[in-house]
Amino acid sequence: MTGKTTAVALDKGFTDALTSLGLTPGVVGHATLDSGSVIFPITGGSVKYYTPGTVEPYVQGDIKHNGSGLSLAAGHTTVELTNFDIDPGTSLLYGDVSVNGTPAATHAVLFNLDGSTLQPLQTGADETAILQGTRVLVSEDAAALLNKTFNTDAVKAGLLVGIATITLNTK
Repeated sequence: MTGKTTAVALDKGFTDALTSLGLTPGVVGHATLDSGSVIFPITGGSVKYYTPGTVEPYVQGDIKHNGSGLSLAAGHTTVELTNFDIDPGTSLLYGDVSVNGTPAATHAVLFNLDGSTLQPLQTGADETAILQGTRVLVSEDAAALLNKTFNTDAVKAGLLVGIATITLNTK
């Protein structure tokens, strides 16, 4: 895979939850925030797409996003979630976690992915494949870590972060 992006259109419930907790979101490394979506460059991996119903799961592989991520800050505490690794076959997104620059977890399950809302594969004009509609949800592990770090119990597993659009180069 030669790259492109994974964009997550942030859900208003997620951004409202961050605000109510006094958390300020930000981007890390090569990630960007544009029009309510956080965008992570794809740095490698390999994906196979099968006609839905012929193979389960019908999207399989590994999509890497090294050198970018998301930050959450409150007061003097900043949590960085970086180096995302999507495994569409297990519907999990792994990543590294640091708190104020100190590693807290490596290759931890950060988000669960719900592909039940995934739209059929689309092709873009610039030789890309587009997978749109996967729901990104806070994992149980990430909720526990964030609650412990920010001394709260308000972050709930299953909180909808947003809807993902993965755009991949086909050549």
